[in-house]
Amino acid sequence: MAARTIAIYGKGGIGKSFTTTNMTATFAMMQKRVLQLGCDPKHDSTTSLFGGLSLPTVTEIFGEKTARHEKVQVEDIVFKKHLDGIEQPVFGIELGGPEVGRGCGGRGIISGFDVLEKLGLFQWELDVILMDFLGDVVCGGFATPLARSLCEEVILVVSNDRQSIFAANNICIANNHFKTVGGKSRLLGLIVNRDDGSGIAERYAEAAGINIIMKLPYSSAARDKADGFDVAVRLPEIYEKFSALCTKIWNREIPYCEARGLEYADFMRLFGEFDSRKAISANLEDLRLTKNIDLDANAMLSEKLAKEQFVANGFQSPIQIQLPAQNALGDKIAIGTNADSLPETDEFVQNIDAAPVKKLPPMAAKRYKNLSPAQATPAEPPRRALSDQERLLECIQKLPRVERELITLHDIKKKSVQEISIERQLEKSEIEARLGIARKRLKELFFQSE
Repeated sequence: MAARTIAIYGKGGIGKSFTTTNMTATFAMMQKRVLQLGCDPKHDSTTSLFGGLSLPTVTEIFGEKTARHEKVQVEDIVFKKHLDGIEQPVFGIELGGPEVGRGCGGRGIISGFDVLEKLGLFQWELDVILMDFLGDVVCGGFATPLARSLCEEVILVVSNDRQSIFAANNICIANNHFKTVGGKSRLLGLIVNRDDGSGIAERYAEAAGINIIMKLPYSSAARDKADGFDVAVRLPEIYEKFSALCTKIWNREIPYCEARGLEYADFMRLFGEFDSRKAISANLEDLRLTKNIDLDANAMLSEKLAKEQFVANGFQSPIQIQLPAQNALGDKIAIGTNADSLPETDEFVQNIDAAPVKKLPPMAAKRYKNLSPAQATPAEPPRRALSDQERLLECIQKLPRVERELITLHDIKKKSVQEISIERQLEKSEIEARLGIARKRLKELFFQSE
């Protein structure tokens, strides 16, 4: 039976790792084989679960193995832990990400999932996979399980504050979008962590149509357990909450939400009246500028594409060749590939009979002299005529790498610009511009191949 896959999203610092870790321990207490997958570049999701140990990340291992030309194996990235008093061991993976300031965390998530899928993650003998995701970053990489339907269910962790609920609302809206393009992830509901009884999260849940599946009051004892690298479900009052939740999840007793997600104005009104007037633009005098600076966005994008093309060409600019109008014999030079358009008599026309026989070895010269022109130049077998589809695919391979990949995703694999934007971490405007350039070049190549 395939594992239950649950993505747990929450604003940074809201307690999503605390929630995920204690759900992992609770499922293990229920004798379930559970894997906790840390999907945050900080790679600290499993710290409490593994007694303060920082697990090697998929990103690190993949980089090291690649540098040594070695293969990545499952045991390189999956680790297990026997928690005191719990018979069933738990498993942990940290996807990780680039070093601070040295890359895109979202792209690291995408690459990490690619590695795990190739290692057969969803075919492993597991009962539950809990994915701990950062939920207040709009980067598409962090929406990978939603975009690619890698998780069956989604849980949002909030507190009774506007920022954490705003982050949850964004995830809700994103999930609804992916459902419109075939996404299969379904929303289980909200967990209200550090509940102070103010009812703010409940007010939002009612307006957005989301279940509240657990409310967990603030507990200093639970915080001390987490800070001491232990699980809080060792406390009876905390275990009671998590046991009830995990039992309902396992038994599929929680109905999925058809949450609509709130538009910005509707969301803000939950917290009181707000200024909905249009923002006032700063002028040149405010900024102490003597003249305005106009930015041509299309020119900026074209410049960026030109720079990338320059890099793709090995830091070499295209060579411009100026050809003379006529050759040394006074014949006009024809530019093209049509052999009939070449001059009939010039230095490029080879006469078989005029071959430098005397410069060849005696035996070779004798053999060469006795051959007819047809025998001297063996004919190549005729090439099979390609269909239009085959010619098109052949032309696509001649495009620069980025354009080739984008045109393949969009025109061959039929992915939308939105899906490509998430998968490749590119702005939609840039994708559309590159596709336009690719199609123009592809058209030229296609007709040249006739």
